[in-house]
Amino acid sequence: MSPAAATSCAAAATVAAPTAPSRGRVRLPLRGPPRAPHRAVVSMAVSAPKSTAAASFLERRESGRALHFVKYQGLGNDFIMVDNRDSSVPKVSPEEAAKLCDRNFGIGADGVIFVMPGVNGADYTMRIFNSDGSEPEMCGNGVRCFARFIAELENLQGTHSFTIHTGAGLIIPEIQSDGQVKVDMGEPILSGPDIPTKLLATKNKAVVQADLEVEGLTWQVTCVSMGNPHCVTFGAKDLKQDLQVDDLKLSEIGPKFEHHEMFPARTNTEFVHVLSRSHLKMRVWERGAGATLACGTGACAVVVAAVLEGRAERKCIVDLPGGPLEIEWRENDNHVYMTGPAETVFYGSVVH
Repeated sequence: MSPAAATSCAAAATVAAPTAPSRGRVRLPLRGPPRAPHRAVVSMAVSAPKSTAAASFLERRESGRALHFVKYQGLGNDFIMVDNRDSSVPKVSPEEAAKLCDRNFGIGADGVIFVMPGVNGADYTMRIFNSDGSEPEMCGNGVRCFARFIAELENLQGTHSFTIHTGAGLIIPEIQSDGQVKVDMGEPILSGPDIPTKLLATKNKAVVQADLEVEGLTWQVTCVSMGNPHCVTFGAKDLKQDLQVDDLKLSEIGPKFEHHEMFPARTNTEFVHVLSRSHLKMRVWERGAGATLACGTGACAVVVAAVLEGRAERKCIVDLPGGPLEIEWRENDNHVYMTGPAETVFYGSVVH
C-alpha cells in the first residue's frame, strides 16, 4: 500500500505503507455534547500486523483517557479488540462502543470485544458489545479474532488452544499451524423454548421447516441456537425456485425476521442457497449488527439446519460474502467445529 492522505471538513486521515514501523492513533470524542462536523478530526496511521510497531504498541499502557485497541477481522466481520485482562469491567460502555463502531464518525466495526480475566476455571472471558450497543452471548468470527489477539498479547507461536468463558458457555478455539483458527463451538441447542422461539416444535422437539409469516410470504424456517438464536431459511413456500440470496434486499427483510414476535430475544437470520450437499452459500442479518460480511455462529447454525432438513452432509464449506468457513457437525460428540481465518487490520488509540 502506498502512502495516501485524504482530508475533508469532517475528518483527516493518513495511511502508512504496511511495512513501515508506524503506529495508529485515533482521536474521537465519546462523551459530552456533540461537536460540529468541521471540528471533528480523525488522524490514523496503519501499520503491518507483524511489524516491530505491533510489539511496542501492545506494551503501552493506557494513560489518562487514551484507550489502545487493535482492529481485527474474520472474513470481513470486523472488531475493535480491547485488552481488558486487568479488570472484569469493560473499559468502554455500550453507548461508547456504539460510537466507536460507527463507520462514519468512529473507528468502524461490527462490535467491540473485551479480553477479560477467566472465570470458573477458564483461561479468559470474552464479552462483546454489538455496533448498536447490545450485548450478544458470543460471536463465532469474534472468538477466532479473540484467539489470535490472545496469541499476540501473550507472544505465543505455533499451535495453541484456550478455554474461553462466554455468555454461550465454554468455547475452545485452537490456533492451527497455518494460522487458521479451529473452534469447538459446542453442541447446538434445538429445543424451541431454549433458543428461544415461540414457534412450535415440528420434529423431535426441534423447530424444523416451520412456517413463519413475513412480508406476506410463508417462509419455512429451522431454528437453532449456538448459544445465540438463529433462524435459518432455505426459502419461502410460494417460491418455485431455489432461494437466490444475492437478490435479497437484506436491509428490508432482515429486520422483519430479527424483530418478529416469534423470537422474544430477537434473532439472527440466515438465508441459504444449497450449491451441493457439501457446499452452501448464505447471507446473514445479525441481531444488533445488521447485514455483515460473515457470521461464524450463523454458518454453524446453517449446517445444523441443512442436516436436519436433509439437504447436506455434516461437513460443509459455507460461502459468506466475506469468504468461506469450514463447518463440521460431528456425530460422535454432537459438537460443531468451525475453521476459518482471523487477521490484524491496524493498531490505534482512542481518547474517551
